[in-house]
Amino acid sequence: MKGKILIVDDQFGIRILLNEVFQKEGYKTFQAANGVQALDIVKNEMPDLVLLDMKIPGMDGIEILKRMKQLTKDIRVIIMTAYGELDMIQEARDLGALTHFAKPFDIDDLRAAVKQYITQ
Repeated sequence: MKGKILIVDDQFGIRILLNEVFQKEGYKTFQAANGVQALDIVKNEMPDLVLLDMKIPGMDGIEILKRMKQLTKDIRVIIMTAYGELDMIQEARDLGALTHFAKPFDIDDLRAAVKQYITQ
């Protein structure tokens, strides 16, 4: 197994797509539709990398990222957003996000970033 990836997105289709892509690559994957599920998985499974959508109803991506960093400050996170909200992207980077992808993203670019950051 190459590592564990947590996919956090409220859009079912995106979770399923990313799940299939990264399972085929040999990663163990977990999915969360909201912040509560995501934090629970982080606590119990300690994923090597998190793919985190910024626009999630309830607890948004920034809040989820802050809470993940409280649980484990070394957690690696790549953020995804459908919106070009530079302030949110900058805040996420200030909180320790590795990089970001704007939706719709190129799956090969995301795959390359995951490979890069999970093996560091």
